[in-house]
Amino acid sequence: MTKVITFIIAIMMISSCKGKTTERQLAGEDRLRTTKVRPATQAGRFYESDPEQLRREIDSLLALHQAAEGYDDVAAIISPHASPYFSGAVAAAAYMSLNPRKAYRRIFMLGPSHHEWVDGASVNNEYGYYATPLGNVEVDLEVADALIAADSVFTYRRGAHSQEHCLEVQLPFLQRRLKGNVPPIVPIIISTNDYEKLKRIAQVLKPYLTDENLFIVSSDFSHYPSYDDARRIDAKTGKAIESGDVERLIATIEDNANSGIPNLATSACGELPIITLMLMMGQGYEVKHLMYQNSGDIDNHDHSRVVGYHAFAFLRKAQTPATKGFSLSEEEKQELKDIARNSISDSLDRKPIAVPDASLLALHPTLSQKCGAFVSLHRQGRLRGCIGHFGEDYPLHKIVAVMARSAAFEDPRFKPLGRNELADTDIEISVLTPMRRIQSIDEFELHKHGIYIRRGHRSGTFLPQVADEVNWTKEEFVSHCAQDKAGIGWDGWKDAETELYVYEAIVF
Repeated sequence: MTKVITFIIAIMMISSCKGKTTERQLAGEDRLRTTKVRPATQAGRFYESDPEQLRREIDSLLALHQAAEGYDDVAAIISPHASPYFSGAVAAAAYMSLNPRKAYRRIFMLGPSHHEWVDGASVNNEYGYYATPLGNVEVDLEVADALIAADSVFTYRRGAHSQEHCLEVQLPFLQRRLKGNVPPIVPIIISTNDYEKLKRIAQVLKPYLTDENLFIVSSDFSHYPSYDDARRIDAKTGKAIESGDVERLIATIEDNANSGIPNLATSACGELPIITLMLMMGQGYEVKHLMYQNSGDIDNHDHSRVVGYHAFAFLRKAQTPATKGFSLSEEEKQELKDIARNSISDSLDRKPIAVPDASLLALHPTLSQKCGAFVSLHRQGRLRGCIGHFGEDYPLHKIVAVMARSAAFEDPRFKPLGRNELADTDIEISVLTPMRRIQSIDEFELHKHGIYIRRGHRSGTFLPQVADEVNWTKEEFVSHCAQDKAGIGWDGWKDAETELYVYEAIVF
């Protein structure tokens, strides 16, 4: 089950003399990074090294899809990473789904490792730019550093990036589709079979999944089955991705692996970054399948061993009021209260978290909807524990059970709840709606919205009901969150680099 994330302020104490030396060294290293360019190691190998030939090749591939529908609300795409000769038409379908007039703030690029096992995520924060024959693309070093600082699952491993082609080959398509106006990128290589680590990666990246950012996942699909087998396997994998159900995707990949298909090495070499992306996605996205081919469609001479290529676009659904279309009946609220209390009681009896009866979930399907939730415990009118999860990656009944147990026994502010305390402990549950980025606190409504503040690797939140417990103005509410929760100072939320988000809560 997901690890509960708590936000901890780290204060470093160093002597003034030694600190000055360290600061000068760090400043020098930062200046070096901002000008350092990662060379185009795959130019002349995976794609053309001559700028004019490369420009003509990419433009001709994009032109194949001129009649295709572009979208203003693309949150992410999946694009293949073979040479343009083999997968270029499919990659072009993914990039033509983008609106070239949309000004993205940054682009997160997620790909698999073909060279070095990372057992996590490697973020390239060594270089200020990536080179291609068409020019340099800037790297958002501040965000890259923030990711590495946010969770130990993020690191930097040079060997995972130095000769890796999966991200580099995407850049010429970006440069031509966005007409040279490519925003800074965040290059991330993901390789770990630890599902808990994938969830941690997704949890850290999820707050960046906003309208101002774009995510690109680089992946080819089936490797080395026959032409007919590839079409059948890739169709199954593609349908699982279209469903938006990460558990279905994982089960499909496992079924393919156990199917006995000759020469099948993998269903998708980028399955780990794809799973990470899908873990970040909630109910507010629609998956569009754009195109499929395999290498046998390009090279008709050998249908015995092929590689499959899919293109997908993940679109944000039309925004509606946060709680519209989602509600909880009084009976469902009581069921969740019972699930929370039983989870705490079972923990005291050293029992695992119980799974609700299938008949109950069939009667109340809302309990299986994926959304975030906080569980707060109060005893004699005083807070006794509060833990929550923002992600939309687990069913509501499971999140409530785990957060109740965590609030009772893992909140670092309180000692674990005793058996003699449970009977007179009140349980309050806050079911959270998706977060929405705001540009001004004029968009924040006191008592209605919760606030989530992030700058770099520091972040913090106040639930909406906190406003009911204090006598603060709107600005004081945000300032207290910035100072007391995010640790960025009273006026830290006013900084241009600080990101503000709001969400609502169904509280009962």
